[in-house]
Amino acid sequence: MSSSPPLVIGVDSSTQSTKAALVDAVSGRVLAVGRAAHTVSGRAGARESDPEQWWRALVAAVAQALRGADARAVTGIAVAGQQHGLVVLDASGRPLRPALLWNDTRSAPQAAALTERLGPDGWLARTGSVPVASMTAAKWQWLRENEPRAAGGAAAVRLPHDFLTERLCGVAATDPGDASGTCWYGTVTGAYDPELLGLLGLDAALLPPVARTGATRVGSLTGGAARELGLAEGIAVAAGTGDNMAAAVGLGLGGRGLLDHPVVSLGTSGTVFAATRARPATAALAGFAATDGTFLPLGCTLNCTLAVDKVAALLGLDREDAEPGGEAVLLPYLDGERTPDLPGASGLLTGLRHATTRQQLLGAAYEGAAFTVLRALGALPRTGEGVPLRLIGGGARGRTWVETVRRLSGRPVVLPRTAELVAVGAAALAVGAATGEDPVAVAVSWGTGGDETLPPVVRDRETWERIEAVLAPLTVGR
Repeated sequence: MSSSPPLVIGVDSSTQSTKAALVDAVSGRVLAVGRAAHTVSGRAGARESDPEQWWRALVAAVAQALRGADARAVTGIAVAGQQHGLVVLDASGRPLRPALLWNDTRSAPQAAALTERLGPDGWLARTGSVPVASMTAAKWQWLRENEPRAAGGAAAVRLPHDFLTERLCGVAATDPGDASGTCWYGTVTGAYDPELLGLLGLDAALLPPVARTGATRVGSLTGGAARELGLAEGIAVAAGTGDNMAAAVGLGLGGRGLLDHPVVSLGTSGTVFAATRARPATAALAGFAATDGTFLPLGCTLNCTLAVDKVAALLGLDREDAEPGGEAVLLPYLDGERTPDLPGASGLLTGLRHATTRQQLLGAAYEGAAFTVLRALGALPRTGEGVPLRLIGGGARGRTWVETVRRLSGRPVVLPRTAELVAVGAAALAVGAATGEDPVAVAVSWGTGGDETLPPVVRDRETWERIEAVLAPLTVGR
């Protein structure tokens, strides 16, 4: 046995990459982070990835994180994954086709048809969410209609983090948090909804059992996975959860931590969320479950840091070489948009003048993306204008992102000290699986949820109202 302090590994399998954090289970100190990139393919609304590359990336990222460390001290591992992705497997557990990712908008017609079947209120009552193109149910329906052989040949249906967890321990499992993003899981009943499964023509036997929480130990690391990862066979494998739910754990949000504290996450997608005891029911938000039994109402946009980086590249500028947009308004809806629900949208630029500079155009892209994310804050409970925002994700490390959010929100901004909050949240889930401790309480004891607080600045209402005026005609009736 190792005499080193106990360690855990938290895995963040996101759209673009896998990150594996090696964490001291007692102090929460991140000792190392390994990274490996993913490839996303598709055009005209399609966004797909081979799930096998997620596994290869996980193996590579864990190997990087373990360099120079005592692998024998690792006691548990948990995976947090990108939400909503549809993975269909054959009888041997291999993917039948590339996974349909959350930002694949081809399923927008199926989402609209499903919404029509029960009405928005019917879906809200059952799942807490109204189907949009991102939701797994819409993707399954798209597969049934467009690739019936793949749908009919499926021996198992998984979410991305489920697929990886099963590779680790050989046990099919999911958790309430990630399951709540499928639109076939009932957030009231805490179980798959038989009527919705019937509507979708989806056999419940194809789905993984739902563990009590993402920290539940669902199995032990198999010998084969242990050899690939360089870890000890038999260590605890947690049920894991979705990436947003893991970030909430890393921030110490939940029943054993902070409630009703709004978070803005700036990554490939932009999200706003808060942990609440009350189950929300509004079409403006996805009414997700948190991994600890509370709820995680969330607004999500498709276009955030990746879209702004694309604009910077088109302009030949560094991402930080931006100025306020002036009269220019740029809505960088390069992949359609989820919130507001505009799956067929493209980027929109207006307000150009002879005096408009490239730097202002880039600043306008920041403003358009930040506005779209912050606009969803109004639907969250208890988020009056003076409530501080916790700012996380890759954008939280960018000066222009931080200052744009401060300027458009007029709120204090808290910058957590831990950069890899999804992986750290997963690490807390791994501690829970290994020891039985509550992972939110673990993260609170680690103190990863707060550090520097930036005071509010005067809110730039002129820019806000200018962008709002451009967006308003596009969202009539939505």
